[in-house]
Parts: sequence; structure tokens; C-alpha cells
Amino acid sequence: MVDHRLTEEHEALRQSVQDFARKDVAPVIADYYEREEFAYPLVRKMGEMGLFGLPVPEEHGGMGGDYFALCLALEELGRVDQSVAITLEAGVSLGIMPLLRFGSDEQKRTWLPKLATGEVLGAFGLTEPDGGSDAGATRTTAVLDGDEWVINGAKAFITNSGTDMTGFVTVTAVTGERPDGRKEISAILVPSGTPGFTVAKKYSKVGWNASDTHALSFDDCRVPAANLVGERGRGYAQFLATLTEGRVAIAALGVGTAQGCVDECLRYLGEREAFGHKIGEYQAMQFKVAQMELRAHTARLAYYDAASRMVRGEPYKKQAAIAKLASSNAAMDNARDATQIFGGYGFMNETPVGRFYRDSKILEIGEGTSEVQLMLIARELGLPA
Repeated sequence: MVDHRLTEEHEALRQSVQDFARKDVAPVIADYYEREEFAYPLVRKMGEMGLFGLPVPEEHGGMGGDYFALCLALEELGRVDQSVAITLEAGVSLGIMPLLRFGSDEQKRTWLPKLATGEVLGAFGLTEPDGGSDAGATRTTAVLDGDEWVINGAKAFITNSGTDMTGFVTVTAVTGERPDGRKEISAILVPSGTPGFTVAKKYSKVGWNASDTHALSFDDCRVPAANLVGERGRGYAQFLATLTEGRVAIAALGVGTAQGCVDECLRYLGEREAFGHKIGEYQAMQFKVAQMELRAHTARLAYYDAASRMVRGEPYKKQAAIAKLASSNAAMDNARDATQIFGGYGFMNETPVGRFYRDSKILEIGEGTSEVQLMLIARELGLPA
């Protein structure tokens, strides 16, 4: 029989992150959100707790845990706030994992210890202004000139790319042409502050207002040839693998938000009165929250399944897409219902459900839109591409 009970180690981690989210994040995050300010103290505290190093081997300065441990942490953070959660998610699944999976020994020695402790953040530069979901339409180029890559192009919507803690961005770039005429796409690490690498002003966003997101540009930006991450021409495949892992992490974050909506509504139903009764006494409200719990629970089972397959080394591409789709739907639907239950108070950014509502839409877009997840599931079922 399938056993979804957590090990003692995983449960201890979950409890620790839950305490941090409730005691450290919840009381202050609304202020950061309102000022659209990156929460440096909270991010540094996550580094001190070892959260960035959860799936990083001890030899590289990490905690030596597994990817499921990261997912548990993201669920508990997402239960309180998505901005802090996405900073951790992107820092690990998009900043650390490409180096851990594909980086050279020298790249790992140089960067992983600082990344694992949260001293430095890494970013992932895939999306382009004209690319969106069509990641194969990369226009950024990198030409080898002697022992240097010369990079020209632009990236859009890149998380963790412009903080004072950002150490580098790993970008995809066209480095040539394949024998069949298709683009040869490679991944190249570009350290922050490299001449020709410009970080644009931060975006004004609908949600995730306490996270860091920028557009990037490269104008004859030169980096050493040794900054190639993985094999030349394998950058696109590497990043697809990175995104598959990341979808499981995003799913965990979404489940956290879906459950956080239930948490807030249960509290509110016991406090708010209407027509002489606590609104939690009305069956309409009870049914609405029961549906919310149903969504959170089933989405959690989906990401548990995907994460367990990943940890065991089994194929999990379809399960990752299912988990990401189920959890983003659950988060968005629960945020909408929670806002309705809270009424006018739910429309205020000072309430968690107001922030959940604004934040959750991007879960249906980032790291593969809902339509892309449906396409991936269909392909894994054997339907024609």
C-alpha cells in the first residue's frame, strides 16, 4: 500500500518551516508586499536555516537531503506567502539545480557552497520578450571568440536576477546550427556585474510583489568559455529537465497557498457574524470550504506522487505536469473562493487572502502555462505532438 506519512526527518523539517512562516514571515510580509520590497532579512534567515541547501549534497555545502524536502518547505511557506516561497523555489530549482545537475567540477566548487547557504542567489534566464512558452524560439546568441563567449540578446521575467545577493544568471543562447538546420542552444553562466550585462528596472507586477523580477539585456557581454554549463548544444534539453523538476516545486508552493486559503477561511468563519449567526454555521459556507479542502488535498497527493517518482529515479514528466496543473488550479480556485468568503475584507491587500488572490494567477503561467501542461500530459499519453 502507498504510505504518504512523512519520515521523522521530513516532519521535523516541515514543522520547522511552518514555525518560521508563521512567526517570522506572516507578521511582516504585508509591509514588504505593500512597499514592493525584497524581503532580505527573511531570505537570509532561510539561508541560515539551510533551506537553499536542502537538496544539495553535503560535499558542496548543502544539507544532503532530497528534492521532496524542498517541496515540503515550499508548501509551508506558500501557506503564508508566495513571494518568499518563490524566492526559495527559484533560488534552488532554477539557480542551483542546473549547476548541480550539469555544471563542471570547477563551477560546483565555486558556486554551490555559497548558493547552498543562501549567501548568493542564482537565476535562470530562459524566457525572452518574444519567446514565452516557445522556449525553442531563443534569439539570444553567444559566439565563441577565442576563449570567450560574446553574448547578445535579452531575457524577460527573470526571478532573483537583480537583488544585492544575486551572483549570476545562467542563460540559454544560440551558439550555432545543428546539422538538421535547427538552432544549437547552449547554457552559459553570466556573473552579475559582467560588462555588457544590464539588469533593467524591476517590473510593476500584479502579484509576488515582495519577490525580485527583472528583464535582462546583453550587449557584447563577454564571459570565459569555461562558463558553458553542461555540453555545448545541450542547453535546451538541460533546461527542459530543469523545468520538469521545477514544476514539482511550483506544485508544492501552489498546494501551500490552496491550504493557506482553507486556514484563513476556517478562522474567519468562526469569527464573522451575519444575520445573527457565525457565518460558519451556514451550510453554503461549509460546502465552499469543504470544496477548498478537497482541491488542496488532491493537489497534494499529485505532487507527492511526482516527487516520490523523481526521488526514486523513475520517469515523472507526466506526473510533474499533472501536479503543476492541479495545484495551480487549486490555488487560483481557492483564492477566488476565499476572497468571496471574506467579502470586502478579502479585497484588501492587508489580508492574506487578498495577496493569495493576486499571487495565484501567475502559478497558471510561470514554468509552463496550464495549456503547456495539458500538451505535455497529452504527449505522454501517446497522442501526436
